Amino acid sequence: MKNSSSLTYNVSLVVSDAIAVIAAFTVAYILRVSINHRVLSAHIHALTYITILASLLPFWLIIFSLLGLYTSRVYERRFNEAGRLIIGSLVGILSIISYSYMFNIPIFPARLVTIYAFIFVVVFIVMFRTLIREVRRELFRYGYGVNNVLLVGDTKATMRLIEAMRNVDITGQRVVGVVGGLKHSKRADNFCKTFTSFDEAVKNLKGKIHSIIQTELYSETEQNDEVLNYAQQHHIAYGFVPGNSELFFGNIEVDLLHSIPIIAVHQTALIGWGRVVKRLSDLFFGTILLIVSLPFMFAIAIAIKLTDGGPIVFRHERLSRFNKRVKVFKFRSHKLGLSGLEPEEAFKKLGREDLISEYRTSGDMLPNDPRITKVGRFIRKYSLDELPQLFNVVKGDISLVGPRALVPYELNQYAQKNLILSVKSGLTGLAQISGVSDLSFEERRKLDLYYVENWSFRGDLVIMIKTFWVVLWHKGTRS
Repeated sequence: MKNSSSLTYNVSLVVSDAIAVIAAFTVAYILRVSINHRVLSAHIHALTYITILASLLPFWLIIFSLLGLYTSRVYERRFNEAGRLIIGSLVGILSIISYSYMFNIPIFPARLVTIYAFIFVVVFIVMFRTLIREVRRELFRYGYGVNNVLLVGDTKATMRLIEAMRNVDITGQRVVGVVGGLKHSKRADNFCKTFTSFDEAVKNLKGKIHSIIQTELYSETEQNDEVLNYAQQHHIAYGFVPGNSELFFGNIEVDLLHSIPIIAVHQTALIGWGRVVKRLSDLFFGTILLIVSLPFMFAIAIAIKLTDGGPIVFRHERLSRFNKRVKVFKFRSHKLGLSGLEPEEAFKKLGREDLISEYRTSGDMLPNDPRITKVGRFIRKYSLDELPQLFNVVKGDISLVGPRALVPYELNQYAQKNLILSVKSGLTGLAQISGVSDLSFEERRKLDLYYVENWSFRGDLVIMIKTFWVVLWHKGTRS
C-alpha cells in the first residue's frame, strides 16, 4: 500500500512557492508604484504586470525543481534548502530580466521593483515553507501521512533505525514491526511489534505497511525474493541496508560491465574533477585570504619579536594526503625552546610532568597551558597563529578545508588511518567549526572521517563561512 503523503507534501510546496512568488512581486509593485511616488521608468499596468509574471511562473518553478527543492534530501535540510532558495530566486529574477530584454517587453515599472521582489520572494517562500512544515508535523502528531515501516532483519542497524524513527512527529516514519530473532531487537518490544518470520509479519500487519527496509539479507535467495516480491506486488517501497555499510560511504558509482551491474566505491568524492575544483578553489580563495591577512601577519610578527626576541615562525611536520609528510608554518605561540616538541617532552622540560595526564584526558587542551606565551595566548584564542599556513595552501601542501593535519605519532590512534589520508589535510574543517575545545579526540576523528566520505564543494564553502563566524566570536577556539 503506497503512502502518498510525500507526493502531497511536494505538491503543497509547489503551490506555496507559486503563491509566494506572485505575492512577493505584488508587494514589490505596490511598494514602488503605489506608495513611492517617484518617477517610473515604464508605466506598466498592474494587471499586465501580474499576467506576464504568472505566465513566466512555470519557468521559475522549473528552476526550483532543477535545484532539487522538491526532493526530500534538500527540503529536509533547512540550511541546504535556504541556500538553494536564494540561488533559485536570483536565477529566476535574472531570467525574467533576460526575457524582458530579449523580447523588448517592459515588465518592471522601476529597477527597484526587482530588488524588492528578490527580497520578498526569499522571505515569503521561507515563511510559507516553514508554515507547511509545521502543518505537516501537526498532521504527523495525529497520525496523518505517517509512513509505516517494517524492518526485516536482526542487526545493530535495526535498533539504530528504530531509535532514529522514534520521534514520529518530526520524521513522519513509524516502525510498525521487526522481523527476526531477539538478539539485537529485543528492546524493540517497547516501540513496536516483533515477529519471528516475514509471513507472520505481513499477516498481522496486512494493509498497514508502506515501506520495507531489510537490514539483513538471508542466506537463502528464496527468502530474500519473498520479501522483494511482496513489496513489488503490493506496491510497497523497498530498501535494504548493506551488511558491510562501511563500503558504501564516500563516492558510489554504478556501471555496467558486460551487462553486469558493478558498484564502484571510492573512499571519497575528491577524485577526478573534484580534486581539480578543490585545488582551483584553494588557489583562488587562498591567494585572496593571504593578501588580506598580510598586514595582520606583519603586526603579529613584530609583537612576537619584541616580546622575547625568538623565532617568529616555526615549521611543524604533519601528515597530509597519501601519508605525505609536509612542513606547515605557524606563528610561534610557545615559549623559547618548546616549539615543535611533543607535549610530553615540553612539560618534562618545564618540570611539569604532572600536567601530562590532565592535558591528554581533557582532549589535548589546558585552560592555562604554561608552554604558551602571552602573545601566543592571544593569537591562539583567535586562531591567528595558523595564518602562515595560507602559504602552505597556495603552495599545495594542504587545503583550506580538510581533516585536521595529523602529527605522525597520532596516526595510529585513527581506526581508519588510510581513509583519513586519502585527502589533503586542511587549515580548517568540521572539528574547528564544531567547537574544537569542546570535542574529544574521538569526536574530532569522527568529524574528519565524515568530511572525507561526504566531501562536496558546497560543503567546503559552508565550512569556510562558518569558520569566520567561529573565529570572530572565538567560540570553541583554543585558549
